[in-house]
Amino acid sequence: MNPPDQPPFDPEAVPTDAVVSRGGRDLRLTWATGEEAVLPAETLRLRCRCAWCTRDRIEGRFPSAFPAVAVTKIDPLGGYAVNLGFSDGHARGIFPWVYLRDLAREAAAPPAAAERPPQAA
Repeated sequence: MNPPDQPPFDPEAVPTDAVVSRGGRDLRLTWATGEEAVLPAETLRLRCRCAWCTRDRIEGRFPSAFPAVAVTKIDPLGGYAVNLGFSDGHARGIFPWVYLRDLAREAAAPPAAAERPPQAA
């Protein structure tokens, strides 16, 4: 078996800086391109894709909000992701850098046309 020619992730998705700020309420990311993003801890907790969170979503037991949650740890995983720990004790989710970049871009995108109020003529 031959290894892939390219890494199995997008190296450009790896930020040059990842900092927990506002007492854990935000994760601030900066990329070499100059792109910057701030992801709230609650958004990260709500978007966790671990098996436990996925099961709870399927079974209808996943909370709709985590209003007081904070990021308590950020541990790199193999250069392609981080494991985030949260103040509610949850620390099972692996957040690939590509996923975090996509979340940041999603948060920065303007609302879809169907979600925008109609413009006055």
